[in-house]
Amino acid sequence: MEYFADLHVHIGEAKKQPVKITASRKLTLGNICDYCINKKGIDIVGIVDCASPYVLQEISDYIKMGELIPLSGGGLRYKDDLTIILGAEIETTEINGAAHSIAFFPHYGQMKDFSELISNYITNITLSSQKARLAARDLLKIVRNLDGELVPAHVFTPFKSFYGNCYDRLSTAFEDELRYITTVELGLSADTEFADTIRELSTKTFLSNSDAHSLEKIAREYNKINLQFPDFHNLLSALQRRDDNFVMYNYGLRPELGKYHRTFCPDCGYIATEEPPVKCCPHCKNYAVTLGVLDRITLIADLKYPIHPHHRPLYQYQIPLEFIPGIGQKTIDILIQAFGTEMNVIHKTNRAQLTEVVGEQKANNIVLAREGKLGLKVGGGGFYGKVFYKNV
Repeated sequence: MEYFADLHVHIGEAKKQPVKITASRKLTLGNICDYCINKKGIDIVGIVDCASPYVLQEISDYIKMGELIPLSGGGLRYKDDLTIILGAEIETTEINGAAHSIAFFPHYGQMKDFSELISNYITNITLSSQKARLAARDLLKIVRNLDGELVPAHVFTPFKSFYGNCYDRLSTAFEDELRYITTVELGLSADTEFADTIRELSTKTFLSNSDAHSLEKIAREYNKINLQFPDFHNLLSALQRRDDNFVMYNYGLRPELGKYHRTFCPDCGYIATEEPPVKCCPHCKNYAVTLGVLDRITLIADLKYPIHPHHRPLYQYQIPLEFIPGIGQKTIDILIQAFGTEMNVIHKTNRAQLTEVVGEQKANNIVLAREGKLGLKVGGGGFYGKVFYKNV
């Protein structure tokens, strides 16, 4: 069967205590489950702050109340509508900076063991994404010893990522252990076209996840995965491309809309439009710029053009409803009330159905967004790009 999965969602608060400081406090376990089911239409969600004892305690409470049912193949089932995959985003200490990875585990007991073990290397285990006094290669060994799976996160963003600010090659970080990295997360501002210009990634499975810091950003990027059953075992086999489980599509923003697509100058606010790579601000000649993902990939790519391996799924560009001109929260609520979930609106409705509910202009903009016919203003330096209506 086909399932929509967003495997990078943060918890803002658990047991009335802060977990991910930069995330909304509305990102609670209960709210995430409700939002995935009733608003977004997500079938599998990876919650990446489960190493926090506050989150572990809240999950334990849900299990005791019967709200979460542990699956024999790993993962937790909520109301038979949503599978939760237990994950922990960890920041490792690298030669040239810091990088984020997500450690996924099948069962609660393994995540609890990981939390206790990794707390020896982290100053405050209650908070999410804290810096560990470990290199990525050492973290990988810990995760594998507990039968988990390590996925390098948002690998091209200019802050706290392997390619973005630490290394030109993943193999430098993991050395001969790179073969145990089956999957990488592309992250905002990057897509398959970008990533497949780096030869060492040709054997890796790609994921596109939201890295949501608010409820509304869940499923900003997501995946459609073919699974025999929505549990950890089958999800892992999909990442490893075996047993007829596989990633069918990666869905994400066009890279131009990502907030780190092009080089940004913090002094004058200029976002580069020149031919990449841009390493110095063309306007004020400032060299202390935030290098864009496109500019960074242009520097480190070892293939002139992307070469897609046969196993690579299509990357489908998807503009979330909140990005579309004229579609505010009131309109989104009307659409979800009419069609059930945002996934239904984006994937299953036609122009006539949309027009009947929100009128011709808004329906037209949704269809144009679906067809890639809206104009785009590129993002950079932490600012999202913008979508605008144009005559076509």
